[in-house]
Amino acid sequence: MSGEETKTEVFTITESGEQVAEGDTSSANKKRWIFEQYVQPCLAELFGTTLFVFVGCASVIGNVGIVSVLQPSVAHGLALGVLIMVFGQISGGHFNPVVSLSIYLCGGMELRLLVPYILAQMAGGMSGAGLAKAVFPITVYNSALGGAFLPNTTDLGKTTLVEAIMTLFLTTVVCMGAVNTKTRSPWAPFCIGLTVTANIFAGGLLSGACMNPARAFGPAVAANQWNHHWIYWVGPTCGALLTVSFIRLVFGDHKTRLVLK
Repeated sequence: MSGEETKTEVFTITESGEQVAEGDTSSANKKRWIFEQYVQPCLAELFGTTLFVFVGCASVIGNVGIVSVLQPSVAHGLALGVLIMVFGQISGGHFNPVVSLSIYLCGGMELRLLVPYILAQMAGGMSGAGLAKAVFPITVYNSALGGAFLPNTTDLGKTTLVEAIMTLFLTTVVCMGAVNTKTRSPWAPFCIGLTVTANIFAGGLLSGACMNPARAFGPAVAANQWNHHWIYWVGPTCGALLTVSFIRLVFGDHKTRLVLK
């Protein structure tokens, strides 16, 4: 990104923010700058993840007893696309720890924002799952495990692989569509939402199609459902790291690639 760009691209926060203009060194302006560059993005990630996880959990709980992934897939995809459009200019609209990790490793955000983002996303996951628990009847909530994830197969290796593949797809769309300067597109939020929908259609009956540790962690805390929870960290993280490897070595632009610059 050029030196004049700040957080003008969805998902991309490579600059440290607008520099305080020469002579513009008042305490109020410094506080505003700090708020807009660090506090406001983290609050946007917290609020956006809360809404996303609430809608996601509610779509699963409301779908209990129906062997169909239609409702969860459409709800997750639409909610994510809309939230990225709304908050993308503030925080980048990540709402997912492995998305933040892949964006950082592809050069799309600063290291000092990575941990605060992940903490905000985890807190948002718990808040969203807690709201879902508060609004649904307890019997319905328990029947759906509060929207928590549980593999539908005893082959945990395959379940982890499914999560890795789907997250590879998701993070590839994120990094190529919203971070990589050669392929960046204003349609990125729409494409990312569609990717989530497609992945849930494809893998919802296998692993639940999580692709997001914050989405898994929140309902796990609210419903105290920890069976095989590690899958929803290991699989998505591996998928995100594969994406970073492909982009850094093969698909990235000349600034992103580590070879043949």
